[in-house]
Amino acid sequence: MVSAAEQMAANTSWGALAKASDLRSRILFTLGLLIVYRLGTFIPVPGIDGAALREFMEQAGQGIGGMVSMFTGGALGRMGIFALGIMPYISASIIVQLLTSMVPALEQLKKEGEQGRKKINQYTRYGTVALATLQSYGLAVSIYSGELVQPDLPYWFFVSSCMVTLIGGTMFLMWLGEQITARGIGNGISLIIFVGIIAEVPAALAQFFSQGRSGAISPAVIIGVILMVVGTIMFVVFMERALRKIHIQYPRRQVGMKMYDGGSSHLPVKVNPAGVIPAIFASSLLLLPTTIATFSAQGSTGPIMSWLLAFFGPGQPLYLLFFAAMIVFFAYFYTFNVSFKPDEVADNLKNQSGFVPGVRPGKKTAEYLEYVVNRVLVLGAAYLAAVCLLPEFLRGQFTIPFYFGGTSVLIVVSVTMDTIQQVQSHLLAHQYEGLIERSQLSGKGRKRKRKGTTRK
Repeated sequence: MVSAAEQMAANTSWGALAKASDLRSRILFTLGLLIVYRLGTFIPVPGIDGAALREFMEQAGQGIGGMVSMFTGGALGRMGIFALGIMPYISASIIVQLLTSMVPALEQLKKEGEQGRKKINQYTRYGTVALATLQSYGLAVSIYSGELVQPDLPYWFFVSSCMVTLIGGTMFLMWLGEQITARGIGNGISLIIFVGIIAEVPAALAQFFSQGRSGAISPAVIIGVILMVVGTIMFVVFMERALRKIHIQYPRRQVGMKMYDGGSSHLPVKVNPAGVIPAIFASSLLLLPTTIATFSAQGSTGPIMSWLLAFFGPGQPLYLLFFAAMIVFFAYFYTFNVSFKPDEVADNLKNQSGFVPGVRPGKKTAEYLEYVVNRVLVLGAAYLAAVCLLPEFLRGQFTIPFYFGGTSVLIVVSVTMDTIQQVQSHLLAHQYEGLIERSQLSGKGRKRKRKGTTRK
């Protein structure tokens, strides 16, 4: 069954985009900020030896470096000012949300509405600065020890200038994402990651087909990968649109002297309520040690880093197990703490006199909703883990660029669907406003006609 919202979206005329000036300005504003982001990925950090960096990335880009560079739109491979990307902000968001569910003071602050949300966002920004400072220091030291800087450059001068540049780049990206979310269209942070992936796909395609021409990959593998990508996209679209509908009944009610019949509706519960967030969160936790190991000639041979790469490197069993566990954990955590809160949904239904047939309103309804969502999330978390682990198995069997993996496909498809849905919502709102204005104008016209006939 197609929902009423989907029927309305299907009847939306995309030709109305030319008339929706507010939506058009939002889209242009978003495109402008994303262009600024892409330009920043090509501005190098001061003191980097470009020739040595290109030679190094040709060797490291095939493996772990390609995975790390994907989330930064290639800025890490070029050591641009956005080399850290938006990952420190995402990691800080994870930490703050975990603390919010564990610390009573932060949990109370979250319930204070807009003022509490602003305070939590402020704490997230502070955490972003702290994490960006640690990551930029580790990356700067690793680059210097890897001899990827210009000759005779003082150690502390390069480290300090590199840290200031990378921290400033991350904070600027965070500001860009917030501006896109508030004044543009779509989720700003997700769109930044989305654009970074899309921008690197043409180079990955050229590299992939060049391997086919050279005989490194057989034509059968190329055809199989293309079919696999198409099948993965179709599977992701199907799962992202899948719903579990909970029947809601409304009793008969009397308003004044009129009696209104009770109706029924459905409460939609997505199979994957958390969207692409668990994949991004889990990936961000795996990037820091791999980033340092990628650029550090000494870091990858140290005892701790050698142990991490031996057991937690891409394709290793512990890495796959940890990645899957993090995806499942964040799928449940983000769903019950952000996207779907059974207690709040049950209270809203009770306030609207709605109830689930056979379930008492209030606490029993919240327990029933939590039970349903828990069962649905088993399938949703398993789907996320399967799609995200797909590239790890492919890299172990074939030399395939990371961009053809499940995580990148999941991010691209999910962000595209979410952005299109927001555009359709704005178009529907614009059409409704036009209908209201036309009805008001026609009403005024009828009043003027009546006045004219009365005077005659």
